[in-house]
Amino acid sequence: MQINIGIEESHRKQIGQGLARLLADTYSLFLKTHNFHWNVTGPMFNTLHTMFEVQYTELFTAVDEIAERIRALGEFAPGSFSSFKQLSAIQDADSVPSANDMIKKLVEDNETVVRTAREVLPIAEEANDGPTADLLNARLQIHEKTAWMLRSMLE
Repeated sequence: MQINIGIEESHRKQIGQGLARLLADTYSLFLKTHNFHWNVTGPMFNTLHTMFEVQYTELFTAVDEIAERIRALGEFAPGSFSSFKQLSAIQDADSVPSANDMIKKLVEDNETVVRTAREVLPIAEEANDGPTADLLNARLQIHEKTAWMLRSMLE
């Protein structure tokens, strides 16, 4: 069935592709944050364990919102580890870093998600796609704030 929501097909596809990258980045960050929640050690254990739980819980909700927006645009959302690995700019954590290195990696990765969202935003705005722009602006605000909070722990 043809989709007629007032956004040209070419824009819907471009936005869907950008959101697929955002979904992959977000899921990869969710997985890494959850991993760090399980494996953090040291004097900041309780603070970081709790902080990481808040962050991965928020990210888990976000992946659903992003995937559902992709579907609302008539595109299919990626949903496998192999597609996320291919689409994501976030690298896996293959080892268990120190608590400080965990924080540094999460700062970098939240900033990566910010950059991905910023790349998609002008496309959504050009297409007059308010719901996607709203979603992207919300993700920008969350990831910028999270990066700031984590960065503050390193000072």
